[in-house]
Amino acid sequence: MSRQMVRPGGRSARVQASVHAAVRELASEAGRDALTVPLIAQRAGVTPSTIYRRWGDLQELLSDVAVERLRPDTAPNDHGALSSDLTAWAEQFLDEMASPTGRAYIRDALLGDPDGSNAGQCSAYAAEQIDLVLARATERGEKTPEVETVIDRVVAPMMYRILFRPDGLDATYARRLVAEVLGQTGP
Repeated sequence: MSRQMVRPGGRSARVQASVHAAVRELASEAGRDALTVPLIAQRAGVTPSTIYRRWGDLQELLSDVAVERLRPDTAPNDHGALSSDLTAWAEQFLDEMASPTGRAYIRDALLGDPDGSNAGQCSAYAAEQIDLVLARATERGEKTPEVETVIDRVVAPMMYRILFRPDGLDATYARRLVAEVLGQTGP
């Protein structure tokens, strides 16, 4: 059964929750490299075949767990102006994604994603957060860029740097990207 066909509630949701919890617990206890499908299945109280049927292999399971962990917990904070809202969001995004844990989740999300759906979901999470920031600014009467412009000029450069050139990733970098997309000058 493909992930797209899985019902969101009932037994399927319980299995997903218990397997995800088992992955997180075991990774915390024994380390990510010690994870195996039989070990996860035992902890989750399911058979290994359940995991293989649902996720295909260990890497796809780790990818699914990573995507869930990359989902934002809360809406972006409202600081009263687009510049401060978007800057605060970008700084937090960069801090979380550039952390060792964030990088591990990004790696897992991408490695077990043969069709690109998990990467698309991660992108959708960022776009939803940005859309909330921009909608609030529009309600206040501020001129805003398009969501895709912010993705292209703030999120994309940060993700590239996180993955391939991690030096110099700090709040100043995030602030500069936001200032550039909003047409502001200076740091």
